[in-house]
Amino acid sequence: MAAQQVFGLPRLAGRLTADLIIRSPQEMNAIKEYQIDLRGNKISAIENLGATENQFDCIDLSDNEVVKLEGFPRLPRVKTLLLNNNRIARIAEDLGDALPNLETLVLTGNRLTNLADLDNLSSFTNLTRLSLLDNTVCKKGNYRLYVIHRLPKLKLLDFSKVKQKEREAARRQFGVLSATTSTAEEPAAKKAKTFTPGEPVPAPAVKEPAAEPKKATGPTAEQLTAIKAAIANATTLEEVARLEKALTSGQVPSDLLGGDDGMDEG
Repeated sequence: MAAQQVFGLPRLAGRLTADLIIRSPQEMNAIKEYQIDLRGNKISAIENLGATENQFDCIDLSDNEVVKLEGFPRLPRVKTLLLNNNRIARIAEDLGDALPNLETLVLTGNRLTNLADLDNLSSFTNLTRLSLLDNTVCKKGNYRLYVIHRLPKLKLLDFSKVKQKEREAARRQFGVLSATTSTAEEPAAKKAKTFTPGEPVPAPAVKEPAAEPKKATGPTAEQLTAIKAAIANATTLEEVARLEKALTSGQVPSDLLGGDDGMDEG
């Protein structure tokens, strides 16, 4: 029976208030869990559950209008969560941090549609019993194997025992559940370089030092004097032009090198 019917309180449509929590029925259920009954209050959003002060093993929010599974404070005592006949179409991330010891989750008669809508259930690392009956997602191909893949500790799905052969089939179909969201391989260009143990590690290529450019050598002071003297003593214009070009370029004519073997010939 709803809290309003028990205590004669006015109905607070759509709000889960601290006052409603305090006044709602509390009892030991059939499996010896201390339970708070929040059924049938037209609650549309989960909020203010901190007012329970983590005193309950089971929270019953069935027959309400909740649209998203979210809004839980940290309640480590809670082991069972009942949300039959709501409108849940989405599940928030990291709910396992708020409900780290949740073992039983009943979502029968909600609006979960796609397999991807169930991914965030993986944060419930201790979940062993789950019901998703009367959700559209149950009609998807590989539904049961996918849920078993996402929840490795699951023992009972939709009130049917999870069999070892189903675990093996889920592993073949979907692989081993990883902490990462994507199992796509990295492009070859991004892969780290590896080596096989026992094989020699190739030595890094040694870069040959670049050859230094050959330094140009100019005429000595004696050779410059000789060139100037040759210009002064030249008898033709062609000879003057040749010697002036040599003086400008620094290339000593071979007939003026004499015994100096270290110079470049013109």
